[in-house]
Amino acid sequence: MRCIIARFPFDLTKSDVQASMKGIKPELISGESVIISRRQYPVKQVGEVVTRQDRRDFSAAEMTRALLSLGFTCRGAVGPKVPPAALSPLRTAQSLLGVEA
Repeated sequence: MRCIIARFPFDLTKSDVQASMKGIKPELISGESVIISRRQYPVKQVGEVVTRQDRRDFSAAEMTRALLSLGFTCRGAVGPKVPPAALSPLRTAQSLLGVEA
């Protein structure tokens, strides 16, 4: 399949991407990721290996779009989980003052 990444055309196939990533250790995932052969890689790492370009030359969105069109499973960036507040600020203040609502 023909993909445009960082304004350069690439003819990529799913098997070519899998072969390129064989034996490569996944880096720590901090943003978008892709699952290749039961391993989860950062999208930028895959793009760098497959296109042989510096990862600053292309965006994660470009590489994610190309990998999705080849049939890979991609996952978005996972943000920090913020626990929901148990009480609203008003209820917290009321409980600290001993006032019942």
